[in-house]
Amino acid sequence: MLLAFDLDGTLIPDAGREIPAATVTALARLRALGVKLAIITGRDLPPPQVQTAMQPDAVATNNGGRLLVGEHLHQEAQFTETDLEAVLAHELHGARMVLFTERTLYVDLPSGTQPEAWMVARQFRPLAEAPRTGILKVGFYHPSVADLASRLRASHPHLVLTGAQAPYPHFLTVTPEGAHKGAALTLMADALGIPHDRTVAFGDSDNDEAMLEIAGYGVQVGTLPLLARHARAQVPRQEDLGAFLHTWAERLEQESGKEE
Repeated sequence: MLLAFDLDGTLIPDAGREIPAATVTALARLRALGVKLAIITGRDLPPPQVQTAMQPDAVATNNGGRLLVGEHLHQEAQFTETDLEAVLAHELHGARMVLFTERTLYVDLPSGTQPEAWMVARQFRPLAEAPRTGILKVGFYHPSVADLASRLRASHPHLVLTGAQAPYPHFLTVTPEGAHKGAALTLMADALGIPHDRTVAFGDSDNDEAMLEIAGYGVQVGTLPLLARHARAQVPRQEDLGAFLHTWAERLEQESGKEE
């Protein structure tokens, strides 16, 4: 069995850096039962505290575009120069924009805007220095990102767009063709030798829809209406995930005891 978790709002609180204690102990119980654990996140880097506590078998970042199975780089989806040019030709005056490569952030900040702490920690570079190759993800912050999303969906339907709707109406993420969490979950399962119907996905936001839809069993964390149709179970509050996972571990332990 493979359990794959989104980070913000699912495995950890939004913008958090540590897994709650109850969830950590539940993950340890599941790991001891032979369950494979994975992260599939929109972030470009999981917090090291999360990696240490969870000990994941696979990690997908940038909404699934970059996939590590163990220490092996399994996939890295990059924009073509033509697609990147189309994404950067936006009409959002005063937008804050971030381009992500494997190691560096390239940021366009409106005049007078202060960088956020996570940008400073990553030692970001000005957007003007960004290369035209090796870009894995583009993020926009602006009240009218929905307009840009609508235009890109019409002109470049092969690109993957998330956000620009609840719960992130002012934030849009664009990733290359095929770079979404559903594809990442499938690749993870294949690489780890897990049948697709033995995959369980946990997510709370619109960028988790693809993996909840494709998983053998989808678990919605939170109450976003968009995800309800894909969920076989729901954890209404993120802080209750640990208890949910402990119940799951207890059931697996009972099943294991019956087989002995």
